[in-house]
Amino acid sequence: MLISSTEFFKNLPPKECAKCGEIIEEMADCYSHECEECEGEIH
Repeated sequence: MLISSTEFFKNLPPKECAKCGEIIEEMADCYSHECEECEGEIH
């Protein structure tokens, strides 16, 4: 059974930081996979 694209996106789990696992607030133009804190760390 196919579901509508609206239902698909509504049911996705929240986006998590790839490093620490913190929930990231998603923005329309943001493709980052790390939270602001982890992004700011010097590697």
